[in-house]
Amino acid sequence: MSPAPTAAPAAAYLPDTASTRHSIGAWSVLSVLQYFLAEAVVAIAWAGPRPYDLRTGYISDLGALHCGTYSGRDVCSPLNWLMNASFVLQGLGLLLGAVLLTSGLLCVAARHGARIDRNRRTPLLAAVWVRLLTGAAGAGTVTVGLVPEDLHSPWHYVGAVTYFLAGAAALAVLGILWLRQTPVAWFLLACGAVSLAALATGGLTRMQVPEPGTLERLMGYPVTVGMAAAGLVIAQRVHRRRKEQRAAAAGASVA
Repeated sequence: MSPAPTAAPAAAYLPDTASTRHSIGAWSVLSVLQYFLAEAVVAIAWAGPRPYDLRTGYISDLGALHCGTYSGRDVCSPLNWLMNASFVLQGLGLLLGAVLLTSGLLCVAARHGARIDRNRRTPLLAAVWVRLLTGAAGAGTVTVGLVPEDLHSPWHYVGAVTYFLAGAAALAVLGILWLRQTPVAWFLLACGAVSLAALATGGLTRMQVPEPGTLERLMGYPVTVGMAAAGLVIAQRVHRRRKEQRAAAAGASVA
């Protein structure tokens, strides 16, 4: 007798999108928005000879540990500890998201009903790269917070560039991955493109521009906003799936 045929694995499957792990990961990424509140508070507390100007002041000036002249700029930030703590928290949020948000979830998070095709490896590979790049961006901004600019360490600049470059690249890859799932993909692509363009401009001009603060913020703000937008999309998908599961469980108990 010939053995009974075994059932072929399904061509497409839905990963677990309702786990607590994914919920924590999504909210961790969304938490990067705390940066904007911290920056505003620290800038208001600025004690330099002139008020802090977002257009001309570098972001890192807000985290400088000591008052004085740094690269020709008068720097004095009494709440430097808050700015550096914000950098570290922002990075930890991205690192946690990179670890907790699985590649399978990233593939389907942007559209309800989306499934993973077992025969297509490219989306999963792209999702892996999103996680790696997001983790690198998180590590970069943690470094910025732990090594303020006035310690004169090259690690501060390495961390900042890593955040800008890896964060923008992560948004670009995620935007491409989500193109057929949600209009938010175009927003992520735009954020990545603006950040990369600003980073290239800063490198070519060595930041010798009329408004270096504006240029630096065009590198960093789009990454922060884009990451938060992605976190919100994922959090909504996780919440919706968990709500569906609770409704199904309630219906089963009634039946």
